[in-house]
Amino acid sequence: MSTKGPISQFIEKHYLHFNAAALVDAAKGYEAQLESGAKMLVSLAGAMSTAELGKSFAEMIRQDKVQIISCTGANLEEDIMNLVAHSHYKRVPNYRDLTPQEEWDLLEKGLNRVTDTCIPEHEAFRRLQEHIHKIWKDADDKGERYLPHEYMYKMLLSGVLEEYYEIDLKDSWMYAAAEKNLPIIVPGWEDSTMGNIFASYVLKGELKASTMKSGIEYMTFLADWYTDNSEKGIGFFQIGGGIAGDFPICVVPMLYQDLERTDTPFWSYFCQISDSTTSYGSYSGAVPNEKITWGKLDINTPKFIIESDATIVAPLIFAYLLDM
Repeated sequence: MSTKGPISQFIEKHYLHFNAAALVDAAKGYEAQLESGAKMLVSLAGAMSTAELGKSFAEMIRQDKVQIISCTGANLEEDIMNLVAHSHYKRVPNYRDLTPQEEWDLLEKGLNRVTDTCIPEHEAFRRLQEHIHKIWKDADDKGERYLPHEYMYKMLLSGVLEEYYEIDLKDSWMYAAAEKNLPIIVPGWEDSTMGNIFASYVLKGELKASTMKSGIEYMTFLADWYTDNSEKGIGFFQIGGGIAGDFPICVVPMLYQDLERTDTPFWSYFCQISDSTTSYGSYSGAVPNEKITWGKLDINTPKFIIESDATIVAPLIFAYLLDM
């Protein structure tokens, strides 16, 4: 094993108790999974791309420390938006104090706020729309169908966005994923800006809905991928909650119970970073052991919960895994 760098050494020296200790345990568990030959799924909820997780996550992809990603449609597109429009973003440190009128003023300026960061509509959303529409239309005309992330990969690898790049390309996790043709699951893609834009073209009669492959096709793709790659185990590293985590983790009980493939292995590792409080009926707030009852995790699956802000925790865990 390579020597750990100063960030990792700091973590090991100072992160000894409570959520800090859980962070270290989860990082070491993740590392052990990879060393044993297991593969890892990372799920991204929230606005991790706008939080610029790519600065650490892209290197995780390049170093083969993640083999498949599940993310929301927002995270899929917002990494590319940051790539092409970074200088036009506006940070609002006092976002908690904004009045409804000040929020309206941001809207009128074309600034869509995500916590303390505003995404510029013209330079980000519309810039992508112009180019992705051509790729959608080309597929539509040819009668071809692809998954949402495959269209994004086509756009990135075509080079049409190069003139707009505003950050170091190595900090874009989507570009790193596109270069490797890494499998991505994007459940509920329709609930994203590009998903809404695609639906608008369908409503106008310019594109067929069938040109975009569906969530069911994502699930069947994942089922085949899991079956083909689970010989030495597949771990589940979940950032946030929601559909990005709930959708892919369900592939195991589907294979085991619904398809009656009783030799399907459970997820071999589970970690969730979430600041969701444990509560009744909440998926994000459920403790990992509840997943045993749903046939997702085994009794002996290593399970970790880090109750903290993922924008703080995830880069530290990635730094540890990258020996930084």
